[in-house]
Amino acid sequence: MTGLAVALVLASAVFHATWNLLAKRAGGGAAFLWLSDAMSVVLIAPLVVALFLIERPALGWVELMFIAGSAALHLVYFLLLLRGYRVGDLSVVYPLARGTGPALSTLAAVLFLGEHPTPLAMIGAALVVIGVFVVTGGHRVFAGANASKGAVYGVLTGVFIAAYTLWDKQAVSAAMIPPVLLYYGATLGRILMLAPVVVNRRDEVIMHWRSHRLEALGVGVLGPASYILVLTALVFTPVSYVAPAREISILIGVALGARLLAEGDSVRRLAAACTMVLGVVALSVG
Repeated sequence: MTGLAVALVLASAVFHATWNLLAKRAGGGAAFLWLSDAMSVVLIAPLVVALFLIERPALGWVELMFIAGSAALHLVYFLLLLRGYRVGDLSVVYPLARGTGPALSTLAAVLFLGEHPTPLAMIGAALVVIGVFVVTGGHRVFAGANASKGAVYGVLTGVFIAAYTLWDKQAVSAAMIPPVLLYYGATLGRILMLAPVVVNRRDEVIMHWRSHRLEALGVGVLGPASYILVLTALVFTPVSYVAPAREISILIGVALGARLLAEGDSVRRLAAACTMVLGVVALSVG
């Protein structure tokens, strides 16, 4: 990876872990997601207008297809993640989702996109997977109703992380859709898809606005910032390097869950997170 790609991914990781903490604190579902997405749309609008005035990007059927697909994949990802946070710990759901996603992304990139990561990079990916297994307590994570639910949602979220990573990689590198435009279009798409649900849950939206508007604003700002940085790195960097490397955010997420949310067993979780970080380092230099 180039120095620029590493810098983009590291900055993204800090933003990503922080907005996940805010989402966990809010404990919201579709209504909270809609509120934070609405804030994102308003805040990013000036950048999109400037983009069209300066670069005049193409926006045909191919681009619209990629944007719509990204909206659908991200919508399912967010709903699964938020549901996981409602039934499980941040320091379990977050690393399990973020560790499963890059492992699947790397495998799919090798099989379907023709990428060829080095042996050191593959060792790094394996360390990430091992760290995920340890941080979630191995097979014990599925013992008990709440633990099992959190783990299942974490894995399902990871599957959709892999799916949207591969899809969005093609969108920004093959279809040449500007990262800001892809994210903005996908966010608008999510708002439209959630509209029928939100109409029937107006009280929930009002409740989140009254009780968690700062958290929603934080997610609305940090979410786009985090992923636009990743999309920018994907323009010129293979998925098999970017997807695992961005999981440095796991260390931050586990630390936040253990310290700020008082989630237990912090020693094991932090040790496992450090194993993942070693894996990310191997990916970065490999």
